[in-house]
Amino acid sequence: MGIKSRYNEEFRFVEYAVEKYSKMLFRICYSILLNEADTEDALQETFIRYMTKAPLFKDSEHEKAWLIKVATNISKNMVRFRKAHQSANLTELEGIGINPDDRDLFETIMHLPSKYKIILDLYYIEGYKSGEIANILGLSPVAVRKRLQYARQLLKNELERNG
Repeated sequence: MGIKSRYNEEFRFVEYAVEKYSKMLFRICYSILLNEADTEDALQETFIRYMTKAPLFKDSEHEKAWLIKVATNISKNMVRFRKAHQSANLTELEGIGINPDDRDLFETIMHLPSKYKIILDLYYIEGYKSGEIANILGLSPVAVRKRLQYARQLLKNELERNG
């Protein structure tokens, strides 16, 4: 197999991953960064690492978990090092897969600490079980369930307070 042929094959894998996971990763990064420009940077950096590291995955779930972990770490690092401002432009939400009917709920979730936002997104939107989330985020399943429980309570309190 020639260099050009191997390059084209690798490019197809990256292109497929970008198409398959971009919206999900954008939503996760946005929930941490609360800024579209920073989110796009985090997403770009995630796929650059995907291309440069060229990891071998057992299956698509392993690949997805790796991408979530990398995107989450990049976003957290960006918050730490860039001191991203905490304002969210909610007119951007339709472009990241948020139904207009769920806008108020999503806005409320955006005000929660990021460790709870990520858990809620992975559990309710992506459909992961607590054990899977634990593996992705490097937490114990008990910690995930406790965070999920606490996030639900925070969300309920916030929704009751806002009417």
